[in-house]
Amino acid sequence: MLYIVATPIGHLEDLTARALKALQDCDAILCEDTRRTTLLLQKYQIKKPLISYHQFKEKQSLKKILRRLEEGDNLALVSDAGTPCINDPGQLLVQECIQAHFPFTVLPGPCSLIQALVMSGFATAQFQFIGFLPKKPKPALQRALFYPGTTVCFESPQRLLHTLQVLDTLDPERHIAVAREMTKMFEECRRDTPKNLAAHFEKTPPKGEVVLVIAEGKIPPVDDLEELIATLQTTHGLSLKAAIKMAAQLTHTKKNVVYKEIHGKKE
Repeated sequence: MLYIVATPIGHLEDLTARALKALQDCDAILCEDTRRTTLLLQKYQIKKPLISYHQFKEKQSLKKILRRLEEGDNLALVSDAGTPCINDPGQLLVQECIQAHFPFTVLPGPCSLIQALVMSGFATAQFQFIGFLPKKPKPALQRALFYPGTTVCFESPQRLLHTLQVLDTLDPERHIAVAREMTKMFEECRRDTPKNLAAHFEKTPPKGEVVLVIAEGKIPPVDDLEELIATLQTTHGLSLKAAIKMAAQLTHTKKNVVYKEIHGKKE
């Protein structure tokens, strides 16, 4: 049996009772960094064999792990912090378990993207998670600004200032939340415009894990409706009909006006 176990993102007392029991009862623990996991296990006086399982050797480790599961071992999968498989190793193992019909379960618990989303105070009815922003974040941020809901992403503290400056050029009025060091002593969640946030973090360079939350807002001016509709189709998988409807909502334009413009160009 495989137990996918969520572990604390900061405060070690956030480990759930079910997670604690799974770690105590399992035969071995699969973890990204044995040093990080050891700190958690020492806190709860747990002594178990640790198996290194990280993204760089995930495929090579699969065969041995699947063999142990086939032999009836109970294994616990943990990430460095939070819920495994979300921007962390584990998805391949889950897929293999499904294909091989090996039983597994997920023990819920801390998750930094959900923590930051709630702390932001932004709308939660519809949101997207886009993982880590790329080193050149502008295209990803442009797509996020057109998303009809809240966007959550990870960013490194070293690149946060640049990202906020890019957001300021794209949509200076958009509300942004920067959550960092969540559940820890110096937990912080600042909500403001990109420019004001950049000014703050320029004076006080951020440290620790950073989660960026972008609120839904009025989209930036659109010069080309056809380009907007193409973006909605390719990025969000909408049909042409659905993209036209969404574009009309986003630009506060009547649907028949957008329809005529797009189909008029095609004709």
